Amino acid sequence: MHCPFCRFADSRVVDSRTAEDGSSIRRRRQCPNCSKRFSTVETASLAVVKRSGASEPFSRSKIASGVRKACQGRPVSEDDIALLAHRVEEAVRAQGSAEVDAHQVGLATLPFLRELDEVAYLRFASVYQAFDSLADFEVAIATLRSERDDAFATGGTGATTGV
Repeated sequence: MHCPFCRFADSRVVDSRTAEDGSSIRRRRQCPNCSKRFSTVETASLAVVKRSGASEPFSRSKIASGVRKACQGRPVSEDDIALLAHRVEEAVRAQGSAEVDAHQVGLATLPFLRELDEVAYLRFASVYQAFDSLADFEVAIATLRSERDDAFATGGTGATTGV
């Protein structure tokens, strides 16, 4: 780490603290050359590889935007969408890879969206699971009903909305 004051090529860490929501570390540093102090914020980078092969930084706002479209007209709050985007980011980062395919991000969104709203889940799934016909929707709906019935039979609560 270069000193921003004298450009010396080294620095000493004086203090480290977790910043924001735990996804970054704030370090207080001191230059051994000029003795001035400065702060750095370190985060683990995560890149998303698009279909075209281009790579771009991971963006929670892009997840929120896609989920917002799927939830249009549904009783889902902005806070719910923001929390879902955060949970998706945590799940993708937990995979431990510095690069992830954009399609994988979409697939990682599905289980969280399913918990939130089944209709929005079906809308989103129709894109990321490449539904080609009504039969694909019928299979997805039958699966949702079956799993919801199983959850009720075993004492679970099932999903929050019906299909």
